[in-house]
Amino acid sequence: MAKETPQSCGPENTLVTSVGFVGRASSRCGGGRFCRHLCVVSAILVVILQRDPGGSFGVLNRTMKLLQEGQVIWQTYEVERFLGEGAFAEVYRVKHRFLGRQAMKVFKMAGMTLAETHQMLGEAIILSRIGHPNIVRVFDADLVSTANGEYPYFTMEYVAGGTLEDFWQSHGPAFVPVETSVDIARQVCRGLCVAHGEKPPIVHRDIKPPNILIGYDAGGLRARISDFGLAKRVNLLTLLASARGTRRFKAPETFKNFQSDSCAGDVWALGCTPYLLLCDRLPYANVSDQELESGDFVSQQLAVPSAFNLKVDKRLDEIVMRALAPKPAQRYPDAQRMLADLEAWQPSAKHTAPAKGTYSSDASKTALGPRSTADEEGARNLADQALKLAKLPGKLMEAADMMEEAFNKCPPLREKYAYQLKLWRKGLVM
Repeated sequence: MAKETPQSCGPENTLVTSVGFVGRASSRCGGGRFCRHLCVVSAILVVILQRDPGGSFGVLNRTMKLLQEGQVIWQTYEVERFLGEGAFAEVYRVKHRFLGRQAMKVFKMAGMTLAETHQMLGEAIILSRIGHPNIVRVFDADLVSTANGEYPYFTMEYVAGGTLEDFWQSHGPAFVPVETSVDIARQVCRGLCVAHGEKPPIVHRDIKPPNILIGYDAGGLRARISDFGLAKRVNLLTLLASARGTRRFKAPETFKNFQSDSCAGDVWALGCTPYLLLCDRLPYANVSDQELESGDFVSQQLAVPSAFNLKVDKRLDEIVMRALAPKPAQRYPDAQRMLADLEAWQPSAKHTAPAKGTYSSDASKTALGPRSTADEEGARNLADQALKLAKLPGKLMEAADMMEEAFNKCPPLREKYAYQLKLWRKGLVM
């Protein structure tokens, strides 16, 4: 049991024992609640220092990456480059000696027990059981040894094209075409249908553009749901789970009841995605964080997508707005029901002709944060390299990856080389 005495605060005055910690609060505040909280934080930091001296938690010495370029793991994977990181893991592009490029997700916590490792790799376990073309595939899971200890990892599909956020931003001042937006929404729904169809259903809890990968295969553009790190099976009786995820993509009921995430909550996030693609803004974008956390923001009137984009027809407005209905009972209950309406949707002739107002401003592409600086010259050089590489024996898939990277840096390249890239993914060179 934790004991508290009115002494000074700080890590140096926090005792960590095998059964817990003794937090000592500041004499200046008489051991008040705020200082007790500081002592808890101090104790946690000391635990991290003892258990993770290399600083792999992300709070200490984060200048060093867990893996280094050129490093070989298990005589199987060669680390090519660092791709990015989140709160709990780093992601690298690696090359399997037989299977080619993959993405490797390495968790930052070292020295875990077998049970903790199993829990950390829960995402990989879920992904290995719900295979679908619109869900990123997992290939392997294991531990990698470093100077600071062993870290869990798993490998998955590498999608050179990047995320849906990258894809959306690459369109610059133009809206993503309506039919493309609907196609992406359909594909994401198909993938999520598999999770929602499990017994009991699995809710993703963090559907958003950064967690949707966009690439090309032999059939053309393909969306894949990734990052099932927050995914969870719902309670079999209530069909609910605890609420986690990114606030701007969370359904209103999750702010009022922490145990209210559901398939209908995933549908809300699904609705936010086409709304962003079609309107270049998020639903309720002007709502403050305080209003958002109260869950009462839905009392405001939400403008339909066609109010911003004249190419959106009434039926598509209805589909998106039903997904964003304030009450779960008014929403599609799961991805399967939403997919049925998206599959039935067909663009009307009235909305396929060019019309004024179908372009947005550059500033609108900041709805998810600052836009990355475009490097058109670098992108064209990358495309030229891909064209040359495609002519070399055994380099076609590598060339295709390179071309996908170029697309998100220079939108005109997508229009120019999309068909050629599709052929490359089929193994054809012309």
